[in-house]
Amino acid sequence: MATNQIRFDDGAAYERYMGAWSQLVGEKFLDWLAPRTSMRWLDVGCGNGAFTELVAQRCAPADIHGIDPSEAQLKFARGRAATSGATFHQGDAMALPFDSGQFDAAVMALVIFFVAEPARGVAEMARVVRPGGTVAAYAWDMLGGGFPFQPIRSELGALGQSLPQPPSPDASRIEILQELWAGARLEALETRDITVRRHFADFDDFWGASTAMGSMRATLDSMPANDLEQLKVRVRSHLTTDPAGGVSYQARANAIKGRVPTA
Repeated sequence: MATNQIRFDDGAAYERYMGAWSQLVGEKFLDWLAPRTSMRWLDVGCGNGAFTELVAQRCAPADIHGIDPSEAQLKFARGRAATSGATFHQGDAMALPFDSGQFDAAVMALVIFFVAEPARGVAEMARVVRPGGTVAAYAWDMLGGGFPFQPIRSELGALGQSLPQPPSPDASRIEILQELWAGARLEALETRDITVRRHFADFDDFWGASTAMGSMRATLDSMPANDLEQLKVRVRSHLTTDPAGGVSYQARANAIKGRVPTA
């Protein structure tokens, strides 16, 4: 699973940065999937286990496996109390180390735009799911302004600063997801968008969580102090503020699900 210049090698920092967002949208995604209990699950690109934990807590799985390229993320995932029964593997979404038809459901949670060749990743999920099983994903609407930290990315761009994009940002679009699922010969395709709002104690809480990782942190650390303060003022204008000083922001993901053919 290639990630270009974007890497996630700190599970605790990722939890503050994206874990809460992932679980907010993951809750609605699982409501939409409406899975039965006692299923065999595969979480592709499981990262620090945020979505794996949701499946373990909500779906009473018979078996659950997670796979991710980052051993640091997997270490964090293994430490979650709710995932003690899960099995985690270091590996690549485009070459899953599992037998064909091994799972009832395979899911990519906020991952598909990080896969260098999304069609290969979807084909691999379809391969390892049994006939009649589910292949599904949700991804931030990267090109439609749905990314949780879009205010910072947009205002950095207005100040002449750029951040690396994931290798396959087009894969977050509904129409591209439909093409990928159809290309893997999956059936009964359904799509939807999922909107969630995350609340923060104040602007500093939002800022600290939103700038905790990687290229974002490095870019901000390199900016002159005056430019950084100007950036914060501009970002504030995108947020909703409540009377107590808390702030919130709304993000949007695109989701898809399909079924492996039975014949």
